[in-house]
Amino acid sequence: MRIFVTALLLLSSLAAISQPSSLPLSQTIPLPGVAGKFDHFAIDVAGRRLFAAATGNHSVEVIDLKTAKVEQSISGLGKPHGLVWDQATGSLYVADGALAELSLYKGNPLKLAGSIKLSDDADDMVFDEKHHLLYVGHGGGSAAVPGKVAVIDTAKFALLANLAVASHPEALDFDMQGRRIFANIADSAEVAVIDGASNTVVAHWKLTGAADNVPMAYDSVRQRLYVACRKPAALLVLSAVTGAEIAREPTGDGADDLFYDAAQHRIYVISGAGEVDVIQADASTGMSTIGVTHTAAGAKTALFVPAENNLYVGVPGTAAKTAEIRVYSTAPSKEKQ
Repeated sequence: MRIFVTALLLLSSLAAISQPSSLPLSQTIPLPGVAGKFDHFAIDVAGRRLFAAATGNHSVEVIDLKTAKVEQSISGLGKPHGLVWDQATGSLYVADGALAELSLYKGNPLKLAGSIKLSDDADDMVFDEKHHLLYVGHGGGSAAVPGKVAVIDTAKFALLANLAVASHPEALDFDMQGRRIFANIADSAEVAVIDGASNTVVAHWKLTGAADNVPMAYDSVRQRLYVACRKPAALLVLSAVTGAEIAREPTGDGADDLFYDAAQHRIYVISGAGEVDVIQADASTGMSTIGVTHTAAGAKTALFVPAENNLYVGVPGTAAKTAEIRVYSTAPSKEKQ
């Protein structure tokens, strides 16, 4: 019996050692002259460029990852939020919440090539690359400006539809196989489901005992939707078929970004409290927090790039501290050794 208990304790200790308590910081990219907070990011993998929506600086910073320096600053913007890079056409799409529009940039350096008027608080977006459709959440700040999800034909750069939702759409994610778009509607504590083939809202999944659902991520293999809420601070696992809650796990306060690492079945929850919660999801219904990485106050948004095993986190610039992008490695332990 004593040998059995000792063996169990040893196995538990080995498991704890194999699971990193935090994500190692591999690089810091300083951004002098960039003030305020960041919102969303996008990446040009082939060109080794990171695009950062520097909302507080009213700009989009184009960062050369080969030199770790800003190669271009697209200035004169209002509040840039969502970013999408289309590698096939060399196009950068920027959703601007203050200018209430979607802008298209092309060329090298990037120059404005067109814009489509939306409504206030144009925010997150997802891209159906196969069908050349961009879905952009906007509006919802008041009854006079209702919440909508715009459907943009990127081949023609034209507005195809504006789909009504209950209030402001926060994060969006895309089910490529089923052509479904999921939208977090935080003010009404629900997830709206859009059929991308017909461009209609086909379901409203109400959350139970949770609200202020801001970021989300979709697991296509296990058919799960990971939704981080702020009231309470928790990660919810929903069935991506029915919307029913499967499980939940506590997180840091003020979750604003979330990514699913399909290779390791891990979720990264980025919060304004200055931490990244690393949560392991098993094949059944369980979840467990396996690590917390402390970043910086206000570092609430990021970008996970699976091909690189990197998590890019934006740290806001203040009078006392230079803005920066911190690059954390998400590689499995054996790759880090």
